[in-house]
Amino acid sequence: MNKLFSIGFWGWVARFILRNRTVILIVIAGITVLLALQWKNMRFTYTEANLLPDDHPINLEYDQFLSHFGEEGNLIVMGVKDSTIFTPMKFKAWNQLSEDIGKFSEVEFTLSVGNLKKLEKKKDTTGFELVPFIHDSIFTDANLAAYKDELFNKLPFYDGLIYSPDKKSIRSAIYMKKDVVNTSERKDFVIKDLIPLIKKFEADTGVKVHTSGMPYIRTLNSQSIIDEIGLFIAGALFVTSLIFFFFFRSWRATFISMCTVIIGVMWSFGLLGLMHYEITVLTALIPPLIIVIGIPNCIFLINKYQQEIKLHGNQAKSLQRVISKIGNATLMTNLTTASGFATFILVKSELLSEFGIVASVNIIAIFLLSLLIIPIFYSYLSVPKPKHLKHLNKTWINKFVNWVERMVRDRRITIYIVAILLLCTSIIGIFQIKISGSLIEDMPKNTGFFDDIRFFEKEYEGIMPLEIMVDTKKKKGVMSLSTLKRIDELQDHIKEIPEFAKPISVVELVKYSKQAYYNGNPEYYQLPNSQEKNFILSYAKSSNTNTNLLSSYVDSTGQFARITTFMKDTKPDRFNRIEEDLHEEINKVFPPERYNVSVTGKALVFQKGTHYLVNNLILSLSLAIFLIALFMAWMFRSFKMIMISLIPNLLPLIITAGVMGYLGIPIKPSTILVFSIAFGISVDDTIHFLAKYRQELIANNWKIKKSVYAALRESTVSMFYTSIVLFFGFSVFTISSFGGTVALGGLVSMTLLFAMLSNLLLLPTLLLSLERSIANKETMKKPAIEILTDDGEEIK
Repeated sequence: MNKLFSIGFWGWVARFILRNRTVILIVIAGITVLLALQWKNMRFTYTEANLLPDDHPINLEYDQFLSHFGEEGNLIVMGVKDSTIFTPMKFKAWNQLSEDIGKFSEVEFTLSVGNLKKLEKKKDTTGFELVPFIHDSIFTDANLAAYKDELFNKLPFYDGLIYSPDKKSIRSAIYMKKDVVNTSERKDFVIKDLIPLIKKFEADTGVKVHTSGMPYIRTLNSQSIIDEIGLFIAGALFVTSLIFFFFFRSWRATFISMCTVIIGVMWSFGLLGLMHYEITVLTALIPPLIIVIGIPNCIFLINKYQQEIKLHGNQAKSLQRVISKIGNATLMTNLTTASGFATFILVKSELLSEFGIVASVNIIAIFLLSLLIIPIFYSYLSVPKPKHLKHLNKTWINKFVNWVERMVRDRRITIYIVAILLLCTSIIGIFQIKISGSLIEDMPKNTGFFDDIRFFEKEYEGIMPLEIMVDTKKKKGVMSLSTLKRIDELQDHIKEIPEFAKPISVVELVKYSKQAYYNGNPEYYQLPNSQEKNFILSYAKSSNTNTNLLSSYVDSTGQFARITTFMKDTKPDRFNRIEEDLHEEINKVFPPERYNVSVTGKALVFQKGTHYLVNNLILSLSLAIFLIALFMAWMFRSFKMIMISLIPNLLPLIITAGVMGYLGIPIKPSTILVFSIAFGISVDDTIHFLAKYRQELIANNWKIKKSVYAALRESTVSMFYTSIVLFFGFSVFTISSFGGTVALGGLVSMTLLFAMLSNLLLLPTLLLSLERSIANKETMKKPAIEILTDDGEEIK
């Protein structure tokens, strides 16, 4: 019944497509236009990827921090390490640069040597006042030398903020308005306003400016993603069309295939716009993925059409058989591929969930487009000429087929030994895999902004913000001396951690107040003691000392305090030890019954997000295996066949994981995708081979060896063609400037190559070795999939 239903259904599909050619093309054109209109809704990401679920405790703590203090990643820094910066011309230009930047509406305020304020005790009344650090209008070498000495030696408040700890570089801080940090206005400001001003300064003075900070990094990183989308699409189209033409030697076939996948790319962009998803480093991969995955569909359909034409020359009959027979098998292979991507939908991460939805839907869409466009286009064209069919009898591919058959026939023990050695070696490599939670590891290494990140890590001991929020559990509790001393004690501990920069909090302002009270003597840059606290804090409270810089380090109620530090790019193992040590110190300094203290910030959220994804990797891959096993069960109705089909596809995954361990490629958000994607694609070869194997069993009256070798000869060509297209197609991603994308492309390509060899060598070897237990009419009856034999007739 299943068989008759399948034949009847696909026969009806073939008739429907060929009888309604014009209407279907109009519908496809209409959908394409409608989806193209959605392109305007595509949004490019303006924040880092949040890999954690919204309800994760780490996210909840971060949201609570934002509710009290707002967006923390609003700082852009410009640094120079040049001994001549304190010369009149260059110093004036440096100050003018900061002043010009501060005039833009996107900027809250700037902090530079030229507009620094000093805290001084008022002469006639109680309190402090802020006075300009620079009070000369004309600069000379002498007064600049005096300012430099005062800044470096008498103003410890600005240590690590304006000048580096080693006093060899200075920087300016640009505080963007928090309501524009995560919008397109930030991008326009950075690209169109900030960068041209910096380049002009560099050209005028010859001083190299290093620029960084989260808004700047986000902008240039996002721009790199946007720039690479077109590069990937062009690269994928070029590589796949070149390989396709090499296989088929037909401009017409190549053109039809390219038209099909280009429409698929247009649909993928349209779907992103329709669903209002952001273009991230992952969703940017979907358009070229559609090209790479769509071309094998075209290969199967066009190859079958040309085989049918060569067999009997009847165009209508050929097109009907292409749809009714190849359509069924291609649907199954596309469903398994889509399943590999769809497993990401179930991971509670918005980034991966969106990627899984769009990728899986577009894979089914490209299948439908291939099934509709290719037969319809060919129905309007003349029958292929004999020269277009020459590729069906290539001598070099026949040599490869013969080699595969000889290996399976004569070297079965060798195949098992090699497989076992690879398995054992790979398992050893798996234990060497590291986990990366770095925010910057996947960023383009060959860009100027990445070099600038390293500059600030070296000079200022970090650039990634880490926040500590102290809840005193009572209003105005922050300004009590006991709380300030506890914050100071924790900051002293943070200073001892080499991966952290000097922390900033309200404590710095209180220390500066004491220094100002004692007439600016830097030896008094410390918290007041119990005798001094009353009059110094009363001085501070009666003063108009809102510096803009520190006003956001205590919330409006005075109950919550914020300690900000900046972290170097740190390996996960080291970060975990630091975090554990930090929490231990927090619990010691801040009694839990009196304080609630949380550690948060973008750096921490990303680290935890990576660990969350790694923990869900096994779940995601298990789901992919389970879903594909269900397809296999439905198609072959045999538990033993399911197990045999999974082994050749799991081995390449294990080998790839081992290679990652040996090459030092860490597990991170980009490389996590490799396993589910590769498994979903590689199992397609298994489906084609096993379906053909069953047909040969029936045709050869259950003669096992004859059926295996016949299936191998007939399946090798199509498996080789599609695997080569996929290998080179995914290799396109290795031209990326993003390390994660390079790793993804290289690892998937390698996995698919191993999977092809595994399916061509190990799978038939297993069938031959276990022939007595699996090759019988009971275990192989009533499959749900049918594939045509070479003569175009279905086996009864």
